[in-house]
Amino acid sequence: MSSYFRPLVQSGPIRPADALPLAGGACWFTHAEHFERDVPARVLPVSSIPAEVIAALTAPRADICGLPMDAPRLMGILNVTPDSFSDGGAHEGTVTALAHARAMADAGADLIDIGGESTRPGAREVPVETEIARTAPAISAISSALSVPISIDTRKSAVARAAHAAGAVLVNDVAGFTFDTDLAPFCAETGLPVCVMHALGDPETMQDDPSYDNVLLDVYDWLAARVSALVAQGIPRSRIVVDPGIGFGKTVAHNLALLNGISIFHGLGCPVLLGASRKGFIGKLGRAPQAQDRAPGSVAVALAAAAQGVQILRVHDVRETAQALALWRAVTEGKE
Repeated sequence: MSSYFRPLVQSGPIRPADALPLAGGACWFTHAEHFERDVPARVLPVSSIPAEVIAALTAPRADICGLPMDAPRLMGILNVTPDSFSDGGAHEGTVTALAHARAMADAGADLIDIGGESTRPGAREVPVETEIARTAPAISAISSALSVPISIDTRKSAVARAAHAAGAVLVNDVAGFTFDTDLAPFCAETGLPVCVMHALGDPETMQDDPSYDNVLLDVYDWLAARVSALVAQGIPRSRIVVDPGIGFGKTVAHNLALLNGISIFHGLGCPVLLGASRKGFIGKLGRAPQAQDRAPGSVAVALAAAAQGVQILRVHDVRETAQALALWRAVTEGKE
């Protein structure tokens, strides 16, 4: 029977003698919630957790795109699409895209994630040529003007190749490298770090009626299998980021279960990325029908994730999130 351990994460400079660092960062833990399927969960001290699990939970994460993973990093969202759920049409065209990228970098973005295909619920696949025409010129302009690393948000190897040639240094695949079998080998060949995200189904159908036995453990197992598959294809674990895929084939209850238990994914030995910004469950719970009105709720979710040691926060509202993180860290650490 498989066992799962979710570290009960804490932060602050005052630590018990038996506290262990979480993933080499500032957060720490003394206990973990132990899960087995169909068995009630229980809380165990670190002394009762297997050594190999402790090693995965505590080992410092390797840098991603030259960025240390010992503190939360902000990935600014730049959709060069006409139809993305939150900002479709707002940043189309190279000049507009560059201006927004510059604004996000000035506001505190550590990475810029550029996407040319909407993956909102119900979205249809975009032709490769169209996706390249949207993303490659923007990436070229931004990489020439700014020093911030650029990620390409795509499921397709041809788009990733064009993006890499234009200056992208990370591939972020919402399909978890299951859509295009040539994408993982390309990333292995070029040494690109990757982000593997969980999704149940494709964007066009994923919200029809999503169902899980146990969403937290099911997503964990799926990501564990995908990480193993990518390692087998030549991408070392040190270059893999994992994302539980909030809103991708999940109900509000599924999203909340994943957010509440997100520290479990540190057990995969990879940096964890959260992409919850402005999503539908924030609008529903925060009474904000319009996506552009969901910044406060998005920041609240980002802070909750940072408190569980999540290393990368993918956000629309960079300035607001950066300010909130700075204050959270100052209060937590008790110093400027």
